[in-house]
Amino acid sequence: MILPITLYGDTVLRKIAGNIDLEYEGLQELIENMFETMYNAEGVGLAAPQIGLPIRIFVVDLSPLSKDEPGLTGFRKAFINAKIIERSGDEALMEEGCLSIPGIHEEVYRKNYIRIQYLDKDGVAHDEEYTGYTARVLQHEYDHLDGIMFTDHCSPLKRRLLKRRLTEISKGITSATYRVKIPKI
Repeated sequence: MILPITLYGDTVLRKIAGNIDLEYEGLQELIENMFETMYNAEGVGLAAPQIGLPIRIFVVDLSPLSKDEPGLTGFRKAFINAKIIERSGDEALMEEGCLSIPGIHEEVYRKNYIRIQYLDKDGVAHDEEYTGYTARVLQHEYDHLDGIMFTDHCSPLKRRLLKRRLTEISKGITSATYRVKIPKI
């Protein structure tokens, strides 16, 4: 089922999400709905707060990028109760966007290496290392679990320049091509 994506300005996007139990009712259905919602919006990642749920789960599918990066073939994962335990390496500048902030893309610095621990959709624990674009995407989605938006990584001047557009998005003034949930202000 395709779910509406919560737009910038909703308080759920600024909350620190709570861990979930593997017995969470409808967990497998939720994961599949998150993937379906993400695909419908043409995203590569989606976190539960973006569909209005303050829980620590996000999904990522980087396999469509495998033509340019063969190592991403089959990279379709759910990350439950994830914890980034290390960020290091050089900081790389790259443009990012967000399904909760349609129409805005800005350059953001992120560390080039992460180590992340998480449970997969079957409850199996993982401790993995990622670099480059994969590390960037995982950091972006992980930030959502801590109430951080990619625009928070922009300079104070850039944030001031974006303020009007962000306010418009929070009022539903946007041209998203997917279902959205407008915040109650």
